[in-house]
Amino acid sequence: MVRPRKPRFVSAYPTLTAFVPQGINITGETILTVEQFEAIRLSDFEHLDQEGGAAMMGVSRHTFGRLLAGGRSAVAEAMVTGKVLKVEGGDYEIRGPGRGRGLGQGRRRRGGGGFGRP
Repeated sequence: MVRPRKPRFVSAYPTLTAFVPQGINITGETILTVEQFEAIRLSDFEHLDQEGGAAMMGVSRHTFGRLLAGGRSAVAEAMVTGKVLKVEGGDYEIRGPGRGRGLGQGRRRRGGGGFGRP
């Protein structure tokens, strides 16, 4: 039996959910999960090291590194090949100010067509 995947904590759902290249023919789309987006935000925008980012997301440093590498790969693929970059899906819980790890509180699960805004 496979162990259930633990959700990763994110501070908020991204306000921008897609980036579209201009001036070229769009060649497809690439998906960036919400937790990959959060890892990139914490590492590259907030300038946290992997240990600090992992603590913020409630995951191991190794898992944070995998999320970061996967997210950077998706961004690079979209930029190099001219694909739309969509932020959607994943397995995460939103943890904002004053929000604990309540049952189902702010919880999103990996799904078919992605998720709208909470």
